[in-house]
Amino acid sequence: MSELLKNLGYYDGKYDLIENMSVPMTDRVCWFGDGVYDATATRNGIIYCVDDHIDRFYNSAQMVDIEIPYTKKELKSLLESLVAKVDTKDTDGETFLYWQITRGAGTLRNHVYPEDTEAKLWVTVTPRKLADVYRRAKIISYEDRRFYMCNIKTLCLLPNVLASEKAKRAGAEECVMYRSEADGIKNRVTEGAHTNIHCIKDNTLYTAPLDNLVLPGIARKNLIKICNNLGVKVKEEPYSLDFLMNADEVILSSSSNFCIVATQIDDIEVGGKAPELLKKIQDALLEDYLKHTEI
Repeated sequence: MSELLKNLGYYDGKYDLIENMSVPMTDRVCWFGDGVYDATATRNGIIYCVDDHIDRFYNSAQMVDIEIPYTKKELKSLLESLVAKVDTKDTDGETFLYWQITRGAGTLRNHVYPEDTEAKLWVTVTPRKLADVYRRAKIISYEDRRFYMCNIKTLCLLPNVLASEKAKRAGAEECVMYRSEADGIKNRVTEGAHTNIHCIKDNTLYTAPLDNLVLPGIARKNLIKICNNLGVKVKEEPYSLDFLMNADEVILSSSSNFCIVATQIDDIEVGGKAPELLKKIQDALLEDYLKHTEI
């Protein structure tokens, strides 16, 4: 293929339009969700925070005993080459890049690890403009009933899917998940179904610590970096849903939503008390993205 594609799907060395690709039923992801993934935005063929995302990808794989059959340098080169094959003229050079590794394919269903298969890499590249950093979101609260390995970017996302669907049915964009009791805190906030959750209170950014209940988000890492650069104090410590409800601002972050403000939780108005500081942080995050993806 020489001409640019409208999107791209890749599996085990082969690529085509996503809708033309297929994967074997024996891939363990089909039975067990046995794998890990990562994703980020790209612009002008440049993968934003690529090294951070690849480091997290390898760390997730290591925590579930999956050996990735590429060096980090090889994987980075492959991802860049795949991004370059997609037509982005309608999205100002931007795409959403997703990749995952599964434990392998070719054996019948068995809970224990197969001994004679190699991990399989999946990649999708979809033309997509970066989400509006300045939009306002409605969210709902949702008890976090997931397992205790949330720090691994696993493909086992059914609890997140159910939470996201509940938010959709409530006319909301996201959930703020909480554990009814964790670290001695009643209704401790963990994260969203597909975002990290933070808040601003008294000119300080509060974000959950990186324990086994929270995914180590790259957007979270960037948010902390920007706050440090701006002289905004950061506290990485557990806090309650009640604390969040009474915060000056409530923030969602992900690889495609750098710093979105939530204005309602369970139809109750929240935040709106530190708009100037919020915009300063949003401006700095967007500037960082544009700077690092400029040709």
